[in-house]
Parts: sequence; structure tokens; C-alpha cells
Amino acid sequence: MSAISMERDQMDRKIISVSKKRQITIPLEFYKHLDLDNEVECTLEDGAIVIRPLNRDSSEFSVEILKDLVSQGYSGDELIRQFEAQNKNIQKAVTNMLEEADAIADGEKKSASFEDIFGSEN
Repeated sequence: MSAISMERDQMDRKIISVSKKRQITIPLEFYKHLDLDNEVECTLEDGAIVIRPLNRDSSEFSVEILKDLVSQGYSGDELIRQFEAQNKNIQKAVTNMLEEADAIADGEKKSASFEDIFGSEN
């Protein structure tokens, strides 16, 4: 095996620990190489866990936000400010929902029942 392929194998493969909470730490060189942010996409493919940079296409959702703001009479710089505020609020809400789902999955929080949300028919 040549020195170049050995170096490549060492860059492409790392053994990492999994914590008791099923958490892993992505090696810094992988993190930097993929230009990762605070979220990634995780999938199962052919018996392996694959972690990829998250590329959300939020353009469709952004268009809906803009349509709503325009219908409220915003335009120009004020439209931009309102859009940025709405977008930030939505990101916070999604983060909160994901954290709550993780807490429920970890058994740290009880999930709401159907009756809790919609009430009973009594």
C-alpha cells in the first residue's frame, strides 16, 4: 500500500466512542472538511449509519412567509426585517420541538396523549 493511500485511509476512517446517551463526537477534521453546522442528516444505508451535511431547501417555506408578510402590507426594508424575525422564530420553534421530542424519546418527559391534545368525547 502506498503512503498516499495509507494517509487517505487514515483521513477517511476514525474509531470513535459512543456515550451512554448514544452520542458521538465527530472528529474535527471531518467536521471542518464537510463544513458542518449545528445539524446533520443521519440515515441508515446498507447496514451503516451515514451522516451528511444538512441541506434544507427552505425556499418553499420562505415563499409562504413572504406571501403572508406582503399580504400584511410589509414592503422594502420593513419586509426584510419582518422576514428575518419570522424566520428566526420558526428556527427557534423547530429547535424546541426537536429538543422536546428527544426528551420524550429518552424518557425524560412524558408525551401528551390523544385525549390531552383533542379532549375526550364524553
